[in-house]
Amino acid sequence: MRSVPRSTAVAVAVLTLLSACGDKAAPPAAPPPATVAVITVNPATVTLSSELPGRTEASRIAQVRARTAGIVLQRMYKEGGDVKAGEVLFRIDPAQFQASFDSAQAAVAKAEANLAQADLKVKRYKPLLAAQAVSQQEYDDAVTAQKQAAADLATSKAARTNAGLTLGYATVTSPIAGRVSRALVTEGALVGQGEATPMATVQQLDPIYVTITQSSTEVLKLKSALASGKLKSAGKDQARVTLVTEDGQVYPQAGKLLFSDVSVDESTGSVSMRAEFPNPDRILLPGMYVRARLEQGVSDAAITVPQQAIVRTNEGSTVLIVGADNKVASQPVVANANDGNNWVVSSGLKGGERIVVEGFQKAKPGATVNPQPWKGPAGSAAAPAASAAK
Repeated sequence: MRSVPRSTAVAVAVLTLLSACGDKAAPPAAPPPATVAVITVNPATVTLSSELPGRTEASRIAQVRARTAGIVLQRMYKEGGDVKAGEVLFRIDPAQFQASFDSAQAAVAKAEANLAQADLKVKRYKPLLAAQAVSQQEYDDAVTAQKQAAADLATSKAARTNAGLTLGYATVTSPIAGRVSRALVTEGALVGQGEATPMATVQQLDPIYVTITQSSTEVLKLKSALASGKLKSAGKDQARVTLVTEDGQVYPQAGKLLFSDVSVDESTGSVSMRAEFPNPDRILLPGMYVRARLEQGVSDAAITVPQQAIVRTNEGSTVLIVGADNKVASQPVVANANDGNNWVVSSGLKGGERIVVEGFQKAKPGATVNPQPWKGPAGSAAAPAASAAK
């Protein structure tokens, strides 16, 4: 056998080794850390507010009723329009009442004539009594007749006044200024027969009231926080109330809190409060459901986070914190009050933490992430509530 050259053997060995290495696949490279948007939270002075349910109601309501019996001749107002105090709304047939007033007027004239005659008689008898031309009895009878005539005149005047009131009731006017409802009676209807028939309703809509309710538990917590010094009172005169209407729009006019009820509703366990709002354009109508944001205190060192940064579960509320090593950790927090689009965190954060705002699906506790500053809500040029992460 011929011997194989040494150089050839070495080449064959190298090729064999390379072939063996090619049979094993190279391990995949590790994926880069997920990118998340974060903010760095810092304590700041915040006015705390509660968003409470409420209903609007007219500041004044007047039920227009027939105060005398008769047939309705005419409706004088436009249904659903604005009326002034004293404006005529209905006219009831006044013929019978006019006749009664005329009769009472005539009775007054007759009583005045009788009194005048009695006065003259007393004046004539007085000098005659001094001259003993008439007896004392005759003079006393004249004085008594004079007093009776005066009493008859007073009675007639009272009857005339009563007849005048009844005649005036035939013209039905609005007791207050406001917006009037549809007519509850029509022309030709008999009203006031045995009862004061409702004819219309007038409601004053500017200003308008909003009745809101807050649970007694929240009221006690607020009082406790104020007493301990954790919160400062916003002040009764300085407290502002803003509204969010049924369509989610913020009402442009701010209101003020008028009073808080002195008792708790036993059926709901809540306290009623009333706020007053300007309503010059009549945007708010009685009976509308609204959400009222009521200022209740000022915190000098409150920590706020965007609403989407709070994760709420059955176990409570948590936020995701990015540590110095860029690892994610879950942190339980308590956030029951809001400040605009932010939640106010009352416990769980001290300040300086980096909170995940966007990218929750990529940020799992224990994972390493690539934190980037949050640029604020989509489509908004405003800076985020808390300072951006550095």
